[in-house]
Amino acid sequence: MTSRPAYALCRSLLSVPAINAKALEKSRVLGCDGIILDLEDSVAADRKAEARQALRGFFAQGRPGDKDVLLRINGAGDHQAEDLALAAELDISALVLPKVEAPGDLTRLREAMGEGPRLWAMIETPKAVLHIAAIAEAASALGVDGFIVGLNDLRKESRVPAEPERRMLLPWLMQVVLAARAYGLSVVDSVSNDFRDIEAFARECAQGRAMGFDGKMLIHPAQIEAANRHFSPSEAEIAEAREIVAAFAAPEAAHLNVINHQGRMIERLHADQAKVLLQKLSHIQDRKAQIP
Repeated sequence: MTSRPAYALCRSLLSVPAINAKALEKSRVLGCDGIILDLEDSVAADRKAEARQALRGFFAQGRPGDKDVLLRINGAGDHQAEDLALAAELDISALVLPKVEAPGDLTRLREAMGEGPRLWAMIETPKAVLHIAAIAEAASALGVDGFIVGLNDLRKESRVPAEPERRMLLPWLMQVVLAARAYGLSVVDSVSNDFRDIEAFARECAQGRAMGFDGKMLIHPAQIEAANRHFSPSEAEIAEAREIVAAFAAPEAAHLNVINHQGRMIERLHADQAKVLLQKLSHIQDRKAQIP
């Protein structure tokens, strides 16, 4: 399998139906960090072959060079073998497997595809949340980069109604974040269905960032700006990170693990966190430079 990228931005992953030629072409010039070319839920069963052919045509015109390109395949069943054959033809960053519920789901896919590209696992069901620690523990050896939460299916199966603050879902979301962090995986928050209400979407992005998510899965280009903004470090965070890194780089701090910085006790672990934030900033700047 291909090696995991040293750092991958996933502030905004836009789902694009593989059957929608207009949306595919538009995705080339959008400012999202990645696109998820969807062969699963957004494509009717009798149009899967047509969607796969549309993706061949899309890649024949060149791969978008300024963003990650993920392919969401169908789960185990009638369509997956054809999806994997297509994936072998295309220059993709990773495969997205829907409705992962146990480590065995990822193991079977890896066995079916061989080395192949990296993987992302969609966490969309009660069983997935219950098994999330085991899935995360197995992920590294199977070439998994991260989790994407799917709340529409989780709500349906758990019978938790949709409500703006997602209060009843927060414990489950935090379990997914915690498992991802325990095993060094990225983790992306679920879609927000009402793409017309950008203010509500922005609040959900802020909530997701506060919970520790790396980014958000999107369903409409109108959501890109808010996702990129909320999952990027703020100017205040950047300034503080630079100050902390500089403070620990000073000669007098060379052998110290704790220093007094502007009236606060700062540990060296905070310097490590600051370096990660600045690395993210560097990748964001690189991504902006690539956008036409």
